[in-house]
Amino acid sequence: MIRIVGLSGNVKAPSRTAALTSALLDEARRDLVAETRHISLVEAAPVLFRALRAEQLDDEGLEIIEAIERADALIVSSPVYRASYTGALKHLFDLVDYRALTGVPVILAATGGRALHGLMPDQQLRPLMAFFKALPLPTTVYAVESDFVDFAVANDALRERIAEAGAELRTALTKPAASLRRKLSEPTFARRTA
Repeated sequence: MIRIVGLSGNVKAPSRTAALTSALLDEARRDLVAETRHISLVEAAPVLFRALRAEQLDDEGLEIIEAIERADALIVSSPVYRASYTGALKHLFDLVDYRALTGVPVILAATGGRALHGLMPDQQLRPLMAFFKALPLPTTVYAVESDFVDFAVANDALRERIAEAGAELRTALTKPAASLRRKLSEPTFARRTA
């Protein structure tokens, strides 16, 4: 079964970033037999902050990181914070093995107060995914406060962008090029701690 994990870098709830991640997860799994999981940092960060290094993770933190490392596809989203992604999201990726995401397709997304930060997914998240040798998809998604009503997507142009990104991810997961994605025979943490 295909595993798609949505990472939402929000550090408060309710969250437009979490709503955008959920909408992207729904679109990504459409017409696929897929297992999805939404990891929101408002809940996961306190667990992950108990560890400064991967080897310090407890069972709860290890389970979160292993879910990311075993994913066949990711959706990575963050609210814009000081022109970049949140520190909580950065800390999460500091705990992920640098080899684990090789070839994994990724949708990049962000939310902000104004259109001014619309390039943040490309200028900040894309280089982060390049470090991991993941495959960020061409279409990024950026949303502003006015695109939501009661923390739900309410803008047709944004819905179209979400649909476009979801279609790209489904294509990446089902075309022959998907064979380029890494297939781990054992969990990264098992190799690291063996």
